Amino acid sequence: MHVLLIEDDALVASGIRAGLTVHDFVVDHVETLAEARSAMEAVSSDVVILDRGLPDGDGLTLLEEWRAAGVNTPVLVLTARDTVPDRVAGLHGGADDYLTKPFDLDELVARLQALLRRAAGRPRTLVEHGPLCLDPVAREVSVDGRPVALSRRELVLLETFLQSPRSVLSADQLKDSLYGMNDEVESNALNVHIHHLRRKLGSRVIETVRGLGYRLGKTSAVVLSTDDEAR
Repeated sequence: MHVLLIEDDALVASGIRAGLTVHDFVVDHVETLAEARSAMEAVSSDVVILDRGLPDGDGLTLLEEWRAAGVNTPVLVLTARDTVPDRVAGLHGGADDYLTKPFDLDELVARLQALLRRAAGRPRTLVEHGPLCLDPVAREVSVDGRPVALSRRELVLLETFLQSPRSVLSADQLKDSLYGMNDEVESNALNVHIHHLRRKLGSRVIETVRGLGYRLGKTSAVVLSTDDEAR
């Protein structure tokens, strides 16, 4: 899952980025409103962490601008402004959640996961697709209760499909979920990850939609590979 972090405190941003990366989030960090506007146009983010006190203005101004323009990406406001009027203003301005500094990283991760779950319309933490089950907290995947070993990026890619099970996702959207703006990405990297998912979970678990991208296959397409059954 891709996170756009808008935070001007380098130390805070470094800690958030390191902590979220451990939980398999892909994080792009910017420090100003201007950089945030450019980043939102350049990359498809699943969730935004937004500070309010930025060098070129109040983050809430940007949030209201996005909501007026129809941008519905979930936004968690993370700020030192902790009064009730501040929190009310943030929520009325379009924030989906509001967390004050100092904060606990585990709570931040849990809140982000809750926002993603809410955006996908899922009431439960576990994500199920027929016999396939993903635990986004434990970062574990199983088929019919049997564990399946996935690499970090394979797991993130699968989670991206499971978050939008009926949607056709473009190659650019999928790459944004796997890589940051400054990452060097080989031209066939996405195809390699999709190939590995198909090998481990069934050849039709990911469908190719010619000219458009990819989508999650039907629940009946999930088949545990012989290699994983033997583990």
